[in-house]
Parts: sequence; C-alpha cells; structure tokens
Amino acid sequence: MSAHVTAVETATYRLPMPVTWGDVDSQYLIASTVTASDGAAGQGFSWTVRAGAHAIQAMVDNDSGVAAVGGPVAPAAAWDRMRHKLRESGGGITTLAMAAIDIGLWDLQAKAAGLGLTDLIGRQRDCVAVYGSGVNRHLSLDQLTEQVHGWVEAGHTAVKIKVGQPSLDEDVERVAAVRRIIGPHRLLMIDANQLWDLPAARRAARAMSAFDIFWLEEPLPAEDLRAYARLRAAIDIPVAAGESLYTEAQFLDALMTEAVDFLQPNVCRVGGITPFLRIARMARLFDVPVMPHLLPEISGQLALCLPFPAMVEDIDQGSFAALGALAAPSGVTITGDTLRADTPPGHGLTFAADRLERVAGS
Repeated sequence: MSAHVTAVETATYRLPMPVTWGDVDSQYLIASTVTASDGAAGQGFSWTVRAGAHAIQAMVDNDSGVAAVGGPVAPAAAWDRMRHKLRESGGGITTLAMAAIDIGLWDLQAKAAGLGLTDLIGRQRDCVAVYGSGVNRHLSLDQLTEQVHGWVEAGHTAVKIKVGQPSLDEDVERVAAVRRIIGPHRLLMIDANQLWDLPAARRAARAMSAFDIFWLEEPLPAEDLRAYARLRAAIDIPVAAGESLYTEAQFLDALMTEAVDFLQPNVCRVGGITPFLRIARMARLFDVPVMPHLLPEISGQLALCLPFPAMVEDIDQGSFAALGALAAPSGVTITGDTLRADTPPGHGLTFAADRLERVAGS
C-alpha cells in the first residue's frame, strides 16, 4: 500500500526585521511538519508580511491539513485533493495554507529520492540572475542613493526601486538619480505596488520611459487585468505583475488578456510548488517569462527549473537567512548578481524553531 499523509503539525513565528520596510517591522513564518505513514517527514511552510499569520495557521490546522491527512503524499495528487475539498474557500488564505502542505510534500519527496529540490523537479541551468531590491519609498533621496550604491558595490547588475511618491516629479527625480548611479548598462525596474489608477500609470510611464525601464511592476490594482492590458497597449515599458494573484485561473486570465510581459507568482500565495510549476507551464505557452516573487531561498531553486531564464529578487534584509530564521545554511547562495543552489536532499530549509519568537496561541 502506498504511503499517505498521517499528520500535519504547525507553528507560527514572528521574524523581526533588522531593517524595517517603512511601517513593516516583521515577517511571519508558518512552519509545518508533514508526516507520512512510512515515517518520512517533510518541512513545509507558508509566509506573510503584514497580516494573516493567525488565519493561515488556523486554515492549515482546521482545513488544508485535515484535507491532506489520509490522502496521497504525491504533491500534485495531494494538492488536487486539498483544492477539491476547499474549493468553496477561494484563494488568498486558502492557497497560503495549502502551500504549507504542498512545500512539505515536495521536501518529503525530494528527501526520499536523495535529491535536492531543484534536481528532483529538473534543473535547467546551474545559476540564475539576481537583482537588488528594496522597500524604499519611505527613504529620503540620499538614503535611496546610498542603498543603490550598496547594490552596485555588491555586484548587482540589475536593481529595482519603489515608485508612487505623492508627486510624479519626485518619482522622476528618484528614478533619474538611480539611473545615474547604475549607469546605462545595468537593468532598472520600478515597482508601484498597485498605487496608481490607469490615467496616473499612463502619465508615469510616459515620464519615466526616458530612463530605459526594464519593467514597470504592479502599477494598478492587481485584480484589474483588463486595465493592465489597456495600459500595456498604451506604453512602451514592459509590464510585470502577479505577486498579488492567488489562483491558476487568475494567472490564465492575465495571459489570455495579454495583461503582462513578465509574470511574478509568489510560491506561497499561489498554494505551493505544484501550482507554481503549473503556472510556469501556462506562461511558457504564451512566451511570457516567469520572475518569482521574493523568498529567494525557495524561489531561486524554482527559477533554476524554469523554461525561460529568470531573475530572482534579493530584497534588502528580506530572505530567511537575513531574518535569522534558518538553523543552518540552506545551500542556496547569492554571490554578486548570481544565485546557485546546492542543497542537501529536500529543499534545504531547516528553521531555527528553538530560537525563533513563537506567536502566542500557535
């Protein structure tokens, strides 16, 4: 008889940030242990920045974990079982909770095969490009330029900054300053975090097109994909989005409406590795590159398996390693503008539960 899931145990930890992102001073890790009937176990997790940690754990404990127990350990089969049982719950908290199970099952499967996650999925390249990134809208111009100088000194050949200041003139001043620092040959991306409406996004794109912007990220509310398509048709800067989408259907809609030039799924928000890979396969059919969002220790491993070359986001003080969440090095390394992965069997992430701040009630 094939192995089946027998238990899912969870705990939630607050990860204080060494450098705050404006008013964001913590990230949250929802760590899970997924155990199979043959005694094997995998380390799963989900993640959130600002809110929802208690709700994600409650959803794992009471719904996604319950749906997984008794079912197959094969990740894709387990994910479909969970999705069917939770189909009336939509995306968001539901998919974030499913990720904690799915990632654990992939870890379990890779350990059983004696392979790192990248090699289990199918490594397509030995390294992947990394870009320096920061939540820096709240920084003064001097602070921003200091941060960008640091990225250049660290060897980054691509950088991303936040835009969406109260004044478009201020945004233009900041983008111009960054372009002067990085020179003409490094890539420059800008991220508006859904702050604009369609007319404002058009005006901003026209004002910043002179600075050779590689992509404009999340200029509009994430779910308004028709507006994204209208914007993309009207400007000459490529458009990136997807970090705030949660279901495969939403990503298919983004592709069908020709809303984006780059797709940016977050492995936890979409429900784990299984749907991430399905989204990547869909994107390939439309010749749209996938640029994984945040979480470089896991996103970097997935990027090494993508059909098109990708870039991984190395956001300032935002990785699990920078947050002090890991008990040992994961095997994912970033040197300059390059990420490599040489993990032990599994995904390589072991969390330092004994020294992390456990959230009350978890």
